[in-house]
Amino acid sequence: MRKLQKLAAGVLETVLAGTALHQALPQGLQQLHTPGERGALQDIVYGSLRQLGRLDAWLAALLERPLTDPQLGWLLRVALYQLAYTRAPAHAVVHNAVTAAGQGWRRGLTNAVLRNFLRRRAELDEIASAQPSAHWSHPDWWIDKLKAEYPRRWQGILEASLLHPPFTLRVNGRHGDVANYLRRLNEAGLPAHQTGPDAVTLDRAVPVHDLPGFDAGHVSVQDAGAQWAARLLDAQPGERVLDACAAPGGKTGHILERADVDLIALDVDAARLARVQENLDRLHLAATLVEGDAAHPERWWDKQPFDRILADVPCSASGVVRRNPDIKWLRRPEDIAQFAAQQAVMLDALWRLLAPGGTLLYATCSIFNEENDGQVRAFLARHPDDAERCTFPEPLSDGSLLPDAEHDGFFYALLRKT
Repeated sequence: MRKLQKLAAGVLETVLAGTALHQALPQGLQQLHTPGERGALQDIVYGSLRQLGRLDAWLAALLERPLTDPQLGWLLRVALYQLAYTRAPAHAVVHNAVTAAGQGWRRGLTNAVLRNFLRRRAELDEIASAQPSAHWSHPDWWIDKLKAEYPRRWQGILEASLLHPPFTLRVNGRHGDVANYLRRLNEAGLPAHQTGPDAVTLDRAVPVHDLPGFDAGHVSVQDAGAQWAARLLDAQPGERVLDACAAPGGKTGHILERADVDLIALDVDAARLARVQENLDRLHLAATLVEGDAAHPERWWDKQPFDRILADVPCSASGVVRRNPDIKWLRRPEDIAQFAAQQAVMLDALWRLLAPGGTLLYATCSIFNEENDGQVRAFLARHPDDAERCTFPEPLSDGSLLPDAEHDGFFYALLRKT
């Protein structure tokens, strides 16, 4: 446990210094040897980031003066997370953290802080609950923004954003339906239930290679909210389709599972584009992969128009923070305007590639208005003569899927070229 605590503290320090979690975590994982250890490290790091606001408040209340040793501060946060949110025995957590702290005053301070936490837990919870950033474990600016944009729903959004994300699969319709796959899961001793037209959510996460038919391409891991993209795009056999910003290829695969289309999967990152190919190979599907920037089609487009375009644009990822809990701490308020500006350029550029009568599905994993409905309204104002917005049925009447127990947060808008 001592090694896990030190590694977790190091990853947290690296992330909060500005490194994305998906880049920092592998550095810790590679120092561990068993799947159990690696799983434990991932749980501690992700959980600590989800609850970081509360951990910060607890630590501040437990210290008589600000801590001058950052590394010790991260170790204490890790130990506090273990004491509050895991089943690890309290005495083992405290003992190992004290040993990991080093020598001298660090050992004494660590012991005092953690034992004090165990004694004062109820009081410390009250202190944290009085601070919005601690109670909701999100930055104050993020909370204020949600209050302004969702005055009746902001609390539910924040509560959902602190949940452990569901483990959801997309059933490949070329190999059977949801009912059939649920039977296969039941036979394998893996309880699950349907959460979307093609989606099943397992009661607990398991290694993907333990899933019936995964290696043969019968299912893919994909959030139920993300699975709406291919269904709303509704590409038909024989059509020419562009999946812009395609990596890692979940939506690419779903489009091809639903119809035999001529699909170009575009991404600016060659390494991420390789992930798309890996996913397509497992599904036994084919697309044309193109390395290029969706904002600059003149560098890669062959001048042949597309019948359908999926514009899954870069965004704040504010709807998927429970899967990427570093995002809420690394984002800044000014980032939202920067993403919105980038999205507008990309949307205008891709619109030129669409055939008359064709449709473009604008998609984000954001819950902020500037990137979603505000972005679409601004686009329609710029294109009054050749663009119209299509309507969606429930539960997507306004295009918004806010995070809840069954799916992450997404936004969709279908635009037709008139």
